Amino acid sequence: MTSLRKAAALAFALLAAPAVASAQDVKSILNAPSDYAASTATLSSQGARPRGFVFSLRGGVGMAPKYLGSDEYAVVPDLGFRFHSLRLSDGLDFGDADAWNDFRGVDVHGSFDYIGKRDSSEYDELRGMDDIDATVELGIGVGYTTENYRTYADVRRGFGGHEGWVGEAGFDFITRPTSAWRLSMGPRLYWGNDEVADTYFGVSASEATADRAAFDADGGLLGAGAEFVARYQLNRDWGLEGGVTYRSLLNDAADSPIVDEGAKDQWSVRFGVIRVIRLNF
Repeated sequence: MTSLRKAAALAFALLAAPAVASAQDVKSILNAPSDYAASTATLSSQGARPRGFVFSLRGGVGMAPKYLGSDEYAVVPDLGFRFHSLRLSDGLDFGDADAWNDFRGVDVHGSFDYIGKRDSSEYDELRGMDDIDATVELGIGVGYTTENYRTYADVRRGFGGHEGWVGEAGFDFITRPTSAWRLSMGPRLYWGNDEVADTYFGVSASEATADRAAFDADGGLLGAGAEFVARYQLNRDWGLEGGVTYRSLLNDAADSPIVDEGAKDQWSVRFGVIRVIRLNF
């Protein structure tokens, strides 16, 4: 619990920094995608104006695997946060005050993901396995955005259920059929070190059974897939956003006895309402 409290405090600091997030917005706490979240680190001088900042919140519902490698799904909350801009009294601006506009160029952003608790007593196929606490992953990433595409790479450290390192990279094609619609779609790659792989896909000698062999999972490229996101702007302050993420487990993640009892193909879907908030101070 102490690690999670520290992680929560660090998450607030990271997400409140001028950066743009990921897994794709906070990919939802959904295994999925990660979904993320901060504003750009661009800086411009435009003369003194009232101070203020702009951010947006997303709330909704989704569906995701009950645990990594599971073939069963559960309804989960879809929550997201994006920091868009900070305006200082001396006229220095960080980010873009237009919450519906993509920042163009290179950005440095915070990265966040959440993996729920795995309670082995709730699943027959996991009987005898150790429980895994919920994990908060915090990190940083870089991205590059143009009118028609965006690419990014993130690295995060886990707090709670695992204390390892994960990496995520993606490329999105972006199109805007109308001024209100924004559609994006592209591939994703997911990495994890030995700590991550063994936590979620390993089977220790004490956990092994006649039907579940011991397995030492090594880190590396653990998954690949794609994500589609559609956003619709209702007005200046409100919008709707939905997403579908597919991930295929690879290498030692796919070879795990845990996944043999579940599924290599992992899907998640989400739908939420966006509210843009503008505050002056």
